Amino acid sequence: MLPNLYLGDIGASLMHLFPILGVALILPFLIDRTDTFHRVFLFSFSIMFAIRYAWWRVTETIAPVDWTLDFVASGLLLGVELMAITSSISAFIILIRYRDRSPDADRHAEWWKDMPPKVVLLITTYNEELEVLERSIIGAKALRHPDKEVIVLDDGRRDWLRDYCAHQSVTYIRRSDNQHAKAGNINHALELLLARSTPPEYVAVLDADFVPHRGFLSRTLALFHDPKVGLVQTPQHFFNADPIQHNLGISRSYPDEQRFFFDDIQPSRDAWGIAFCCGTSSIMRLDALKDIGGFPTDSITEDYMITLCLQNAGWQTAYLNEALTEGLAPEGLKEYVTQRSRWCLGMMQIARSRVGPFRRNRLRLRDRWSVIDASLYWLTTFPFRLAALVFPLLYWYGNVTVVEANPADVITYFGCFFFWNLMAINLLSRGNVVPILTDISQLLGALPVTRAAFVGLLQPKGHPFSVTAKGGDRSRIVVQWNMLAPFAILLALTILGLLLGIVSDRFAFNDAGEGKWVILLWTIYNMVVLSLTIIACVELPRRERHVADTPERVTFTSGSLTQRMWVTSLTQDTARLRGGLFDVGTYGRINLPDVGDLPVFVLAQTPDGMRVELMPDETQRDALFRRFYTEDNTPGISVVNPWNMLSDMARRISLISRDKSSRKGTKIDRGE
Repeated sequence: MLPNLYLGDIGASLMHLFPILGVALILPFLIDRTDTFHRVFLFSFSIMFAIRYAWWRVTETIAPVDWTLDFVASGLLLGVELMAITSSISAFIILIRYRDRSPDADRHAEWWKDMPPKVVLLITTYNEELEVLERSIIGAKALRHPDKEVIVLDDGRRDWLRDYCAHQSVTYIRRSDNQHAKAGNINHALELLLARSTPPEYVAVLDADFVPHRGFLSRTLALFHDPKVGLVQTPQHFFNADPIQHNLGISRSYPDEQRFFFDDIQPSRDAWGIAFCCGTSSIMRLDALKDIGGFPTDSITEDYMITLCLQNAGWQTAYLNEALTEGLAPEGLKEYVTQRSRWCLGMMQIARSRVGPFRRNRLRLRDRWSVIDASLYWLTTFPFRLAALVFPLLYWYGNVTVVEANPADVITYFGCFFFWNLMAINLLSRGNVVPILTDISQLLGALPVTRAAFVGLLQPKGHPFSVTAKGGDRSRIVVQWNMLAPFAILLALTILGLLLGIVSDRFAFNDAGEGKWVILLWTIYNMVVLSLTIIACVELPRRERHVADTPERVTFTSGSLTQRMWVTSLTQDTARLRGGLFDVGTYGRINLPDVGDLPVFVLAQTPDGMRVELMPDETQRDALFRRFYTEDNTPGISVVNPWNMLSDMARRISLISRDKSSRKGTKIDRGE
């Protein structure tokens, strides 16, 4: 039990939190997330609490200066934490401002009058399957802009793709080698475009797994009314759940891991003039690309670097925060981690490149700050997440106190810092930052990302481009043992250390001073995060990639029988119909808007209707692709639904034992 003195101090410390909690109840009715003054108010306090907490950590929580393990360990943890706090303060400053360019796009829509500019849309591909590519190609053809050309850049040199492009009447280009990966692939196409007698004025870039909405070109081109704009970036939305959403069972209540970046960080960066290209879903002025010699090849993340090269040449990057494309998020954890490790490595290469923040170039001070901020994120966030798991173990196994603080002070300093920041960020992001889930997303990639950060910083050259695999068979349970093992070991060590510390005087649980209570709560939190991370490493089967759940009326016809029914779940291959019943094996037709009379086959009866298989012809299949992926709406989940999220996670945890029993009859991959 905590001594009475501690309880009194804790009670007094909690009084510091009450004003913050009270403000948290009032501010949602007062704050305008787009108002700069309101954002300055929120993040000024965030910076103040961050500095206050850092000062307390430096002056009151470090072990006495001496050549002892306590001092070395506490100093190392403090160093990592101070770097993370510095990164947080930089992010707070960026978030102070916000820009919405949609009104600008409205005002300058079709500024070209009766002479629409020529646009070439480049779809880059290496090893994607036809199931992935056909969505992108069909969607690109459906764009509203009248003067466009779709070009598929095939670095896989596949004859079947060449034939498919000919069938779809789109241009197909391949090259003889894969030098400089994606950047080299695009540069090869740019050379061919510039050699034409009439080159296009703009070039849009899409990854093979992204589909443009019909208004993608018309909306982004509107921002090029400003002759200084060389590139326009749009957010990346996903029609499928990322591995964290899917494996934790929260795909219908929690947004994808990148939502906060695209909905909140990028608009704030744009307000500072430091928004950056994210590769796919962007469009560039060809004159600007010609001005900088095409895509840079100094980094495996050529997208961020092209923004710096453009700025160095006097061009600006604009960010239009509208859902104008949708794509396929990494479906497996290995692909998810590979993608983030590549981003990290590329960022370190940029920091050491000719447009790095400490090189002689024509970048503005804010551009240099932008690179430093992004580098700090990769260099501090993931190492700190690992340190938060490892350092408590030093106490349980070596009686090393890394934070000498009592619970009352932790509440006073860390509590105010944590809760104010959580409130401020969630007010502005509409509740999209959930602490434990954020920890899980960072922890899953912590080891490879940390390795990539320091390898890239020390040895920036000579690293191959790692393609993020998409598509493939996702119908089986896959346990990623290699990823899971470190977390399982850390969880076992944490639980064992806690038990030994409680039951054995040899581990000095009762004699370690005030810091033991901080370590105890810290350890319990780590156990929760590690347990959920382990669950996330068990990849569940994926049966459908895209589901349209808005009910609509259809007519089901079979022979002379006709019945009005509701479509309550429509996928690329199946539909669920409510309000009517036909025998299994019945052939019929349903009339879908923009698709026509679609042949179907009754697969099964349900309590309120039946499930049917769709049997479209080629024209209807293309129409279904356009219906699913090219409409101007926002796919996926944009805002957290807290109660549903908690319910979904509880349901996923409760199903773990059921999963174990069902694995006897289910094929499981080891995921190695």
